[in-house]
Amino acid sequence: MLNIKEIMDIIPHRHPFLLIDRIEELEPGKRAVGTKCVTYNEPFFQGHFPAEPVMPGVLIIEALAQVGTVAMLSIPENKGKIGFFGAINSAKFKKKVVPGDVLTLEVEIIKQKGPMGVGSAKAYVDGKVAAVAELTFAIG
Repeated sequence: MLNIKEIMDIIPHRHPFLLIDRIEELEPGKRAVGTKCVTYNEPFFQGHFPAEPVMPGVLIIEALAQVGTVAMLSIPENKGKIGFFGAINSAKFKKKVVPGDVLTLEVEIIKQKGPMGVGSAKAYVDGKVAAVAELTFAIG
């Protein structure tokens, strides 16, 4: 398990854009499972939406990408590098994510060639799928 300080040693994201709180499982270069505790104090809830706060889907995808980035930057040859989006494919949102939810974020690296790769990503709340996507990344 990695805590927030250990995560920040691996990826460059910082508040308010660091969207993962903990890594529960890690197989460097292969897969990672992380969590995000969603609170009403998140800055995006001020405008999305004041009367019915919902975590934006693009930020759920970003949180998944950050978990995948932890997996990829945990291997020694990628230390100190950055993960960039190459594509987001087949993104589907199945459940609203609201304050009080704990997002479980799972990313499995399914393909890699050189600095490019693809991750299969799923986000869950209480064991129910909230979002799924295929994320293409570049390590640079």
